[in-house]
Amino acid sequence: MLVDTSGLLCLLHAAEPQSADAVLFFDSAQSRHTTNYVLAEFLALAHARGLPRQPTLAFISDLQDSPEITVIYVHEALHRAALTLLQQRLDKSWSLCDAVSIELMRQYGIVEALTTDHHFEQAGFVRLLTP
Repeated sequence: MLVDTSGLLCLLHAAEPQSADAVLFFDSAQSRHTTNYVLAEFLALAHARGLPRQPTLAFISDLQDSPEITVIYVHEALHRAALTLLQQRLDKSWSLCDAVSIELMRQYGIVEALTTDHHFEQAGFVRLLTP
């Protein structure tokens, strides 16, 4: 499973409506992947939501060190493939982070995303969290 920005927010912040579901999906997944772009976007989202900075940074640090999730650092080829995808899908409002995740999911054969973001459904994947 790919763990997206909103999925991370649900894992960290128990007040999120999908928090309990996110924890269940995360705990039951056979594999979990995310990217450094998702972590960067998550930090900005947590800040925008007013979550305390220190626990958010500790959460990210723990994720990076956890054997339960693989953090994939985006290389130039993946970044460029994501930009190409955005050029090909001008009808979508996907972010660069979304496009990187979509390309990564295709490359790794991942079909499920721990996210509330409907963009993953638009790209043909399973969104595990519904708002």
